Amino acid sequence: MIASSVPATPYLEDASGYRGEAEQAFAPSDVQQLREIVLAASAKKIPLTIAGAGTGLTGARVPHGGWIVSMERFRRLEVQSGMAICGAAVSLQELQHAANKAAQFFGPNPTEYSASIGGVVATNAGGARGFRFGSVRGHVLSLEVTFMDGRTIRFRRGERVDFPIRSIRRPTTTKNSAGYFLEPGVEWVDLLAGSEGTLGILTEAELQLLPIPPAILGGIVFFPTDEDALNAVDDWRVVPALRLLEYLDGPSLDLLRPMQPDIPVKAQAALLIEQDLESQNDEEVDCWVERLAEHHAFENESWFGFSAAERDRFAEFRHTLPAMIVDRVRRNGWPKFGSDFAVPINRSRDLLAYYRRRGDDLLPGQYVIFGHIGDANVHVNLLPSTAAQAKLGEELMTDFARYAVSLGGTVAAEHGIGKTKVDLLKLMYSESEIEAMRDVKRHLDPDCLLGRGTIFAA
Repeated sequence: MIASSVPATPYLEDASGYRGEAEQAFAPSDVQQLREIVLAASAKKIPLTIAGAGTGLTGARVPHGGWIVSMERFRRLEVQSGMAICGAAVSLQELQHAANKAAQFFGPNPTEYSASIGGVVATNAGGARGFRFGSVRGHVLSLEVTFMDGRTIRFRRGERVDFPIRSIRRPTTTKNSAGYFLEPGVEWVDLLAGSEGTLGILTEAELQLLPIPPAILGGIVFFPTDEDALNAVDDWRVVPALRLLEYLDGPSLDLLRPMQPDIPVKAQAALLIEQDLESQNDEEVDCWVERLAEHHAFENESWFGFSAAERDRFAEFRHTLPAMIVDRVRRNGWPKFGSDFAVPINRSRDLLAYYRRRGDDLLPGQYVIFGHIGDANVHVNLLPSTAAQAKLGEELMTDFARYAVSLGGTVAAEHGIGKTKVDLLKLMYSESEIEAMRDVKRHLDPDCLLGRGTIFAA
């Protein structure tokens, strides 16, 4: 007898607004109940879709029929020295709070704090601090996973995949969450992290924690021109112990101004920074005076601070923008088109210039660009207000993806492929490489029941 079903309605949509349908939904409270659901679905050939917190932007957790399995009851959280044991449903915010109380932190910093640990591992999420600490995959110590044959296994760092795989090319970007991680001698945790709930069901993860540094300088630096900001980016990427380098363009600042009246009137771009220091008297603090002057930044009107409260305020400044964009496009009545493309660092300006040129040609005044410029992973968001503009937006996103790939980039830097970007994966990988991924899928899920329609067309 499998666990009782729960209403499916809360799991039929994600943060992107993408919607689906399901026959039943379940919320198992332990691994045994999960295995019973998996074995019943496998016997009846019923597709299973795994639901996390719903903060994803690609439809991966949205079912196309079949059953939904919500992981919301897997909530173990235990912090130890150098690591945390997290159930799949633990939120990123809960993890960071618990780690901070033990003078530690989780390196990667995906933007959405309410995202579940299961979700950020499944998508190999990145975020602002990916500039220094990389994506989530590199911080996974072990994963407990249930497969479609009912086996539950804990894989630890260092255990290599024990069946044949074919390697595929990797883009020369600092971040990538497009498709499976396939390379010679790949470890189980690296294969499963980023597989978007299509190979196994993640129930628990052990994640590496790092000691909080003695001091952290945070800041928002405003510039009179976009060129000044981009020149600063080129120089500041090599600043010692810089953990975050984020960008907001002029239209982004305009969108924020009604809520942030302290933004300098003449500012046309901004950079968010964080730097680990030995103390608040570190000589690096004085270096910022020279850096701001060299790149014509508004020295007296930029914001700096050492306290956690000040850094939280700066982060909220950045995190408010995506929420405002979602609100605006919903009021317009059309979808939001947002990119998650990244390119090699030396092609960052090329991608940004292409966004602007094509945006100005087709949707002038109806786009904003912001995000992880340190990783050459800025997000362009299109804000259509008519049906014709929405159609243009859809075409532009494909055009942007094609251009990013031509520069050696990825179509999914940190959000995954999900269901909405399946066609974009074909721009990045050959049919042979996608078939190599399918081989792995068939080995672990022979009936292709798990996460049907995610990464690969149903």
